[in-house]
Amino acid sequence: MSSPTGPASGLPVRMPRPRQPGRHRRPEPLAAPEGAPALVLAVPGTPSAATRGLAEEVVSIARSELPGLDARIGYVDGDDAEFPTLQSVLVHAAEERTARYEQALAAGVDAKEPEGPVAVVVPLLAGPDGALLRVIRQAVMDSRVAADLTDVLGPHPLLAEALHVRLSEAGLARADRARLFTVATAADGIILASVGGEEAVQAAGITGMLLAARLAVPVMAAALDQDGSITAVAEQLRSSGSQQLALAPYLIGPEIDPSLIAQAAQEAGCSAAEPLGPYPAIGKLALSKYTTALGITPQQAQGTPVR
Repeated sequence: MSSPTGPASGLPVRMPRPRQPGRHRRPEPLAAPEGAPALVLAVPGTPSAATRGLAEEVVSIARSELPGLDARIGYVDGDDAEFPTLQSVLVHAAEERTARYEQALAAGVDAKEPEGPVAVVVPLLAGPDGALLRVIRQAVMDSRVAADLTDVLGPHPLLAEALHVRLSEAGLARADRARLFTVATAADGIILASVGGEEAVQAAGITGMLLAARLAVPVMAAALDQDGSITAVAEQLRSSGSQQLALAPYLIGPEIDPSLIAQAAQEAGCSAAEPLGPYPAIGKLALSKYTTALGITPQQAQGTPVR
């Protein structure tokens, strides 16, 4: 038998916790604003099933961080059949927004005419690549859609974390400096391999300094797309005392032929870690670029130590 105030048995009743007042209250969970622009991930490189799987995982991470997010994938070198081009994805997003507005008017809803960007385009690039960014920018212009184009994902401390994880997965770095054990194959010098010329090397060097602080070993950036750059950096590291080198690709993955990484590692006489791939930080950084472009303030993404 129960009463309006709870069970008649005298058992304790679990009541909802009151909202905590003041500055220490927990932040309300963030959700995408209604009618917010789409996040369009611009994926470089030759499309493939593996590339699609990687891109889908990145947007899945972004959606989990921001419920209600309209996230889409546009391929820089797509075919508009199996892999939709960036341009067609933007056009489709604009058409859908217009259709929703017209449907609302037809239903008698006092809807406000859409304004502002249809989409925010986020390049799936760790560092700057002038040639690729020009192609992405041209695709946005050719779509004739109002869309914002963000910067690339790096440099950022979360990318240093991701590089650390990939090196430790390959047995080329200790997973945690605080633990008193050694990794027999741990490198004492890291070549951070980027693409995009000298500008990309300089940007990678910033993340490289953060990685060096995590690993307590020297880290130097080099260009995969410049002849002799990887070899020259390898020689420089060895001349400064490093004996066991490792190559860490400062790449998401799709932007370059994977065989070039293996070739570069062979030239440098060292082992290589895997590209960053769909590491959780990639999705978080893509979302961060989107929310920054829109002036949204999400809960700050923070890196956690590798365990």
